[in-house]
Amino acid sequence: MGVAYAAGGEDNIGGAILHHVEDARKIEIWPPDIYIPLPPEGSIELLGIDFTPTKHLIVMWVACLILILIFRQAFKKPSAVPSGMANAFEAIVVFLRDEVIVPAMGEDGKRYLPYLLSVFFFILTCNLIGLLPWSATATGNISVTAGLALISLFMVQLGGIREHGLVHHTMNLVPPGIPFWLLPIMIPVEFLGQLTKPFALCIRLFANMTAGHLVILSFLALIFVMKTFVIAPVAVGFALFINILEVFIAFLQAYIFTMLTSLFMGMSIHPEH
Repeated sequence: MGVAYAAGGEDNIGGAILHHVEDARKIEIWPPDIYIPLPPEGSIELLGIDFTPTKHLIVMWVACLILILIFRQAFKKPSAVPSGMANAFEAIVVFLRDEVIVPAMGEDGKRYLPYLLSVFFFILTCNLIGLLPWSATATGNISVTAGLALISLFMVQLGGIREHGLVHHTMNLVPPGIPFWLLPIMIPVEFLGQLTKPFALCIRLFANMTAGHLVILSFLALIFVMKTFVIAPVAVGFALFINILEVFIAFLQAYIFTMLTSLFMGMSIHPEH
């Protein structure tokens, strides 16, 4: 239904597909007739910066609220032997701590567990919310992934400065033993290297979360492109398969973002490795 109404209201199928992955100033309840309008652009400004909420921002707020409610419910009665939801969450936390964060960062990584676990569960929740009908994938917005990547860049530098101090951390950015005459070349290269790591995090998450939705909508759009329902069972079948695969990708991308962030932080804290 979503592709049908969009296809009818857009100049082409490509525009109809982009309509479903782009940010918007309304929250669709039953497209296209029932929706909650959001304030127009520029309604809320501070120091020249537009703070007007959009659909993706609302989704991030909802993700945060869901996480707070779920974790409060799961751990409201602490127990030495957790069960049910608490047991599932503890298994994920222990796995990330023992198999991802500590191997990448050493024992020093435990002090950064709150940040890394928050990143994992926030990205995972946003990814899963995006799989719901008429919802939106906030992590399919490059502004959101860029914000997450910038926070990771800050944490990488903070970890190095916290461990070695500002001067020694800056010196650690250049590999030891480099000839003096190579420093004018290596310093800019290493500086750019610090920026390419969060850039890779940003593009990887954005591209993967957007690609899946584009593929699903493209399969469904085949019905309207070919103007026959004969192809509908095949198109819907492939779309359902990709949608199921997207659940796995939602977990995978949250894991990869967390793993790479911990790896980059580990390289900053232990440059000798």
